[in-house]
Amino acid sequence: MITVTLQYFAQLREQAGAGGERLTTTAGSLGDLYDELRARHGFSLPADALKVAVNTQFSDWGRPLCDGDTIVFIPPVAGG
Repeated sequence: MITVTLQYFAQLREQAGAGGERLTTTAGSLGDLYDELRARHGFSLPADALKVAVNTQFSDWGRPLCDGDTIVFIPPVAGG
């Protein structure tokens, strides 16, 4: 099991009810982690609608997780 720090923005923040959390998980990749979080928080956005960054670097969903990672899920932004 590993522990990661998560940050949520916009719609994900609203659905999680928080701007972030520390989580201990058995997820092996970013994609697995997001699946776990969708079930836990009821996130309505599919992974392919998001960008994800690990330790301030954009990453792909297959990246393995490491203990202590900081993960930011970035939903689409609308503006005008």
